[in-house]
Amino acid sequence: MKHLLSSTAFIVLNKELARQVGLKEAILLADLISKEEYFISNGMTDGWFFNTEANIQKDTTLTSYQQRKCIKTLKEKQLIEVKRKGIPAKQYFKINEELVVKFLNNLSASNSTTINKNKKIKKTNKYFKAPTILEIENYCKERNNNIDAEAFVSFYESKGWMIGRNKMKDWKKAIITWEKRNYKKPTMSKLDAQINSWQEAKKLL
Repeated sequence: MKHLLSSTAFIVLNKELARQVGLKEAILLADLISKEEYFISNGMTDGWFFNTEANIQKDTTLTSYQQRKCIKTLKEKQLIEVKRKGIPAKQYFKINEELVVKFLNNLSASNSTTINKNKKIKKTNKYFKAPTILEIENYCKERNNNIDAEAFVSFYESKGWMIGRNKMKDWKKAIITWEKRNYKKPTMSKLDAQINSWQEAKKLL
């Protein structure tokens, strides 16, 4: 029963997008974006992911003919890129997120009666590429922070490069956070404190 109510059991559509590109095209784009999110969560970094006609039909009910027609429209509007590669050849897709966002923002501007024009959709950096130990070592040398690069990589690899429940977006910011956690204010020994107090008192004599 739960799978019937999960988010993967639904397709979320932008109504204005459906009016502009077509309902079937909007459905296909929504399905591809959902598939893209799956591959991102599994380590995709270049934006390209594959999907089959059979899988798309299973998820959207669009036939092979309908899919080809929708893909042609989405390509013409430059919302997606498509190529075939591999042996046997598979169909790969790439969402042109910047153009999709621009397209949606233009729709928002022209649909001011229902959408706040001041609320612009922003493009986010969804892809994260795990750094190498050498990259971390070089960055830590630049910052002179004495962080152990191998320890840093081992720690986040064990967590799947997650920070809490979210995928890491910027490893350099994580390094800076480690710096703050590892920073300790210099402490004065009891003897040094006594000598310092004596020297301060001596100045008053």
